[in-house]
Amino acid sequence: MSGVLQCLQLDGRATNASLAEEIHLAEAPTWRRVRALEESGVICGYRALIDPSALGYEVTAFVHVRFGRHDPTLEQAFEQEVREIPQILWCHTVSGATDFLLCVVARNLSEYGELISARIRSLPGVTSIESSFSLKAVKDGSLIPVD
Repeated sequence: MSGVLQCLQLDGRATNASLAEEIHLAEAPTWRRVRALEESGVICGYRALIDPSALGYEVTAFVHVRFGRHDPTLEQAFEQEVREIPQILWCHTVSGATDFLLCVVARNLSEYGELISARIRSLPGVTSIESSFSLKAVKDGSLIPVD
């Protein structure tokens, strides 16, 4: 199964025939393996990778969000609202001094400042925000080790 996963992570549009050839297996069992991985939830979807700068997003920021108190209702409300802000690419609950870590894109610093002021600072539970800006992506991907 790891061969199928490696191939699909590199090319989610690979045909069943090319997958079969790559992993040295007939097409029917290859198709069954892919289907089983999809049905079991190991493969949870397919998508295109888009270069943010090609769409004008020149700023990538990692935003550390802190809450004043831990209230599950506030956290759920925060999480729900975060899901609805398209400039927030991902959000993780984390350990340590920060409660949530966000990755945010903006076209420029002015747009980023407006997003922080108008949207993120006013989210439920937020008492403190600290931003770190990406200067260069050294490794930017989501390939999961499957060996």
